[in-house]
Amino acid sequence: MPLRISSGAQNAAADAITGLVGSTGTLKIYSGAQPATPGTAASGTLLATVTLGAWSAASAGTASGADPASVTAAATGTAGWFRAASSGGTAVFDGDVTATGGGGVMQLSSTSLVSGGAVDITSVSVTMPAA
Repeated sequence: MPLRISSGAQNAAADAITGLVGSTGTLKIYSGAQPATPGTAASGTLLATVTLGAWSAASAGTASGADPASVTAAATGTAGWFRAASSGGTAVFDGDVTATGGGGVMQLSSTSLVSGGAVDITSVSVTMPAA
């Protein structure tokens, strides 16, 4: 039988994971393919670095990052994945990046980033499965 957890456990797990990133951690957006694990060295070009500032309290197993006021791309490229890290730089989780509506863990209005241009994050979230 598969493991199934309650909605309270889902929320606690999502809150614990986003709590490791905290309000001063970073999300670094890279081009290319997502590495196998957060413990694997980052690959691709670093396109942008984001400090969200806050995560919502989880509901239905999902915690969402706040929309940052302003993010500017540091390089030109196509966003493919991101790494969330604590303020001390410890990797916590990685996720895919898609355009809005594409279903990625992080969604941008456009995945085509241009150095010096705005990066519009439309959503970023951590979701814990029920089963």
